[in-house]
Amino acid sequence: MSAKHPIISVTGSSGAGTTTVKHTFDQIFRREGINAVFVEGDSYHRYDRAAMKIAIAEATKAGNNHLSHFSPEANLLDELQNLFSQYGKDGSGKRRIYVHNDAEAAEHGTPPGTFGPWQELPPDTDILLYEGLHGAYVGDGFDLPKHSDLRIGVVPVINLEWAQKIHRDKAERGYSTEAVMDTILRRMPDYVRHICPQFTQTDVNFQRVPLVDTSNPFIARWIPTADESMVVIRFRNPRGIDFPYLVSMIHNSFMSRANSIVIPGNKLDIAMQLILTPLIMRLYDTRKKFI
Repeated sequence: MSAKHPIISVTGSSGAGTTTVKHTFDQIFRREGINAVFVEGDSYHRYDRAAMKIAIAEATKAGNNHLSHFSPEANLLDELQNLFSQYGKDGSGKRRIYVHNDAEAAEHGTPPGTFGPWQELPPDTDILLYEGLHGAYVGDGFDLPKHSDLRIGVVPVINLEWAQKIHRDKAERGYSTEAVMDTILRRMPDYVRHICPQFTQTDVNFQRVPLVDTSNPFIARWIPTADESMVVIRFRNPRGIDFPYLVSMIHNSFMSRANSIVIPGNKLDIAMQLILTPLIMRLYDTRKKFI
């Protein structure tokens, strides 16, 4: 953790919706004039797309049927922890880009499924924002939460998370439903061991709950809309959170526990703006005292 060089970590599994939360942060940063640097968790995978297929085949042959991007050994967690540590010290560090699709390939000049070169972070940034799988990971000699100042979890209920992943991977990456199912099954042990525990380390969790039937996400024709959802927002430490104000500002919201508020799904953006803006500004205002 660093008052002078704060780090915000947005953590969630593939298809959870972390990118939506990142967009909200982008809006807040632009509005408040905060110069933030963004780091994507995918860029800290150990293998590119082709090498990952080979690694999975070799692991399966050796009797490991569960190697996936959720696995610590499939990621450069040492490099990620070094980045967090170094940025917290002096605002520097290295990152690279992972190219997901043809549009990004055209932008960065490298084929889909590959990495760009490691590059130094831009100088004189105010905040580092990480979005990915392992931003709050603890274990195997790693302690990512120790180096971050604000941790956000994005955690749809499991069937909804699967439905979102299936629709995204089919539409954007050309995968079949069967291929996505195989990926989900392969990832499940590491989801339980390495993804779920991170959400006890987060300061705020956003969990979307559908109000329509998602019993079989593998045949769902569409993802439940925001109007067909509620969102449970849990605060790890509710001290200082003005719940009466939030309930009054977010129509049809209510408190379900002393540390939780439930809101309509179509109010998520305004809820994130109301909740995250003061948390971000607290970090930013503290930073300004040191520069």
